[in-house]
Amino acid sequence: MNLNATTMPAIRARGIGVAFGGISVLRDVTLDILPGEIHGLIGENGAGKSTLGKVLGGYYTASAGELEVFGTRAHPWNPPAALARGVAIMHQELQLVPDLTVAQNVFLGIEEHSFGVLKTTEAARLDELMASSGFTLQPNAVVSTLPIADQQKIEILRALARHAKVIVMDEPTSSLSKGEITQLHEAMKALRDEGRTVIYVSHFLDDIMEITDRVTVLRDGALVATKITAQETKSSLVSAMLGDGKTETPFPQKKIPAKRVAALQVTGIASGKGANGATLHVNKGEIVGLIGLVGSGRSEIARAIIGADPATSGEVVLEGTAYGKASVAKSNDLGMVMVPEDRRKQGLVMTIPVCANMTLPHLSQFSLAGIIRSGLERLHAGRLIDHFSVRPADLDGNILNYSGGNQQKVLISKWLMEDPRVILLDEPSRGVDVGARETIHNAIAELAEKGAAVLLISSEIEEVLGLAHRAYLVDRGRIVEEIDPATSDVAEVLAALFRHQGTGKMEEAS
Repeated sequence: MNLNATTMPAIRARGIGVAFGGISVLRDVTLDILPGEIHGLIGENGAGKSTLGKVLGGYYTASAGELEVFGTRAHPWNPPAALARGVAIMHQELQLVPDLTVAQNVFLGIEEHSFGVLKTTEAARLDELMASSGFTLQPNAVVSTLPIADQQKIEILRALARHAKVIVMDEPTSSLSKGEITQLHEAMKALRDEGRTVIYVSHFLDDIMEITDRVTVLRDGALVATKITAQETKSSLVSAMLGDGKTETPFPQKKIPAKRVAALQVTGIASGKGANGATLHVNKGEIVGLIGLVGSGRSEIARAIIGADPATSGEVVLEGTAYGKASVAKSNDLGMVMVPEDRRKQGLVMTIPVCANMTLPHLSQFSLAGIIRSGLERLHAGRLIDHFSVRPADLDGNILNYSGGNQQKVLISKWLMEDPRVILLDEPSRGVDVGARETIHNAIAELAEKGAAVLLISSEIEEVLGLAHRAYLVDRGRIVEEIDPATSDVAEVLAALFRHQGTGKMEEAS
């Protein structure tokens, strides 16, 4: 784009401030978003990037300051007013109606009608929209039956369907594969070429470097700088985000367990949800990864192991003791816990505060004669808040108002409170920034160092290779190969995954 300072801004923000419950999360933010640009918003979790995106998109109302949209004051400013002025927002946390179809969700509220009678044209309109965006979905599929990656695509298509002049995309790639991210970036470029503006909130700095024209850095609720992306490096952006000249840190050093003592042994585990005879083991003090393409069945294997999905066959042995008919409650009692992929629907209770979310599975630890000792409860929760640098550091904070990354920290804290023997981590760093990733990665390494067995699932192959002592490749719910992360790179792993795709057969070790 032509970065002409005299161009009238698409959105002009002056002195924007936002506070929740008396706690300031944005302070005096002044910023111009230009027409026909892809503008990145970056910062650590809790820095205010998603909050600013929601203010610009009309989802939050600023408690201080003023907005102008294409030269006219934006007041009142809410989602309907924003849409009427050509501004749409695509949320990080999915805002879909699970019982409606793909097409119905995409065009919800903008259906075609004649004399008050809805026309059944959504499927045909969706076909046109998908052709221009590169995404492929079944228009009549019910949303609740789809994986998170496909639901993420629906959110993107919803924003595109509203023909907005400005589209705020809040972490749109968190559940997408590499190929799907490429498709999204091509769609964003097409929007820019049409003169539309994309505000891209993301913690993936490689994506920011690749696709944005300018990038705004936030730290602790304040604007640090707005920069021309082409004049920056990934290290310079990380330094601006973290302050004090800090740069991105490497993965923690792997410490090999002194002895190989099996903590978790799984043989032929299968379920009606996608696990298909998987066999694996994890030793005490060991981090073992599951790597697979989208839809490979990684999460389904973990859910069958812990009993979230009933196993139809197979055996789970925990520290030498086999148990059948596993359930989440039974597994937790035996010291095996799972951090699920979807923090809002499966991991957190969004209607209770931070402290209660952390301690909910452990209330017996804080109870005496059926009465909760709130002082002890808050002491333990406070220690975890400090350890994971949850921001705001408020035991009574409303979890709904926390950034996705800080919600993720609360979720992980919840399951580490009682030092589990085995922990299954499904996408533990999804939606978090470089600083929070370091905290989470160090916590995973510390768990293993204390003797816990860790089964790690991540869509980021680099994350598994960086943290795991061993890793399994997964296809169609089966383990198809075991690899050594120390001698493997991302290209080799991807080549192996595509080679195995559709076979579902374990290779003999070479």
